[in-house]
Amino acid sequence: MATLKYSRQRESIKDFLMTRTDHPTADVVYHQLRKIYPNISLGTVYRNLSLLADIGEIQKIYTGDGVDHFDGQVVPHYHVVCTKCHRVMDLDMDYMTEVEEKASHHFNGKITSHITNFYGVCNDCLDTPDVAH
Repeated sequence: MATLKYSRQRESIKDFLMTRTDHPTADVVYHQLRKIYPNISLGTVYRNLSLLADIGEIQKIYTGDGVDHFDGQVVPHYHVVCTKCHRVMDLDMDYMTEVEEKASHHFNGKITSHITNFYGVCNDCLDTPDVAH
């Protein structure tokens, strides 16, 4: 594999994500980086986010709302997605390797990892009157 050329913008994207726990979308990353790099394009942000996710330096989170969210934390962990506001939050629980062991009994190959999102309604949305409990 060829060595990846250093990019100040790519490094800034990664650094920004490492400071966040709210799993921002590409648009949020773009608007933040424009403060540092006024001429950066949304396409550049998307390309770099995809590249960083592809090489395993960040995580791309699919939530089902049609918008990808990004996480600078690459250690295996779980997320909860609010079905009302679509906020993505880390779930503080142990990673369940036993799920992979169980799945391997039903798969003719080798299971190496898994991704699980939990869905529910966050406390902020529970406090709003228009959510059925």
